[in-house]
Amino acid sequence: MRIPIHREGWPFIGLFFVANIFLFLLARWLGWLFVPLTLWCVAFFRDPARRAPPGDGLLVSPADGRLLPLALAAPPLELGMGEAPCQRLSIFMNVFNVHVNRIPVAGTVATLSYRKGRFFNASFDKASEHNERMSIRIRTERNGRVLDLAVVQIAGLVARRIKCDLTQGQQVQYGARFGIIRFGSRVDVYLPPGAEVLAAAGQRVKAGETVLARLH
Repeated sequence: MRIPIHREGWPFIGLFFVANIFLFLLARWLGWLFVPLTLWCVAFFRDPARRAPPGDGLLVSPADGRLLPLALAAPPLELGMGEAPCQRLSIFMNVFNVHVNRIPVAGTVATLSYRKGRFFNASFDKASEHNERMSIRIRTERNGRVLDLAVVQIAGLVARRIKCDLTQGQQVQYGARFGIIRFGSRVDVYLPPGAEVLAAAGQRVKAGETVLARLH
């Protein structure tokens, strides 16, 4: 069975594979001891196909993982969306989740902003404010109104690389891939006013498939 792999993963998989061969040459038991780590590396960079559910005004999860408690918070200031608090949905990804990120709604990339920061555990609430992050402002239309929402890729305790393939002004499609975060992380979504949350805290979600909210 063919396992689809994200292109960011091949250098790491190659490194683990070479290390595994070296350990087998050094001592067979060391090689077998390292095999689970090599298999984990392959699994970490898996990139399964996903199909966004049909529906009107739906917002899908940008990441695989567990939905953290819902919160009211202001979007990152660098996005220029104001300081008024809005509904924030946060998805925590552990090292066993798929880490390929997907676009929650169709629209236009209005703003991109990368900010260096710290590497607190991504499940902590302070990670949204203090950790290294890539912030994305997506502009969409709904019933003749222009709506802005934010998607924020956040590095975690062991994550050290955020990859975002988007460019400012780019048209993006609902459920399409847009990046990856390496080795445990978090993605926040800041909803526009009037959005109806359909997911619940603690729920396991899948990028591009699980519906988080509906835009009105």
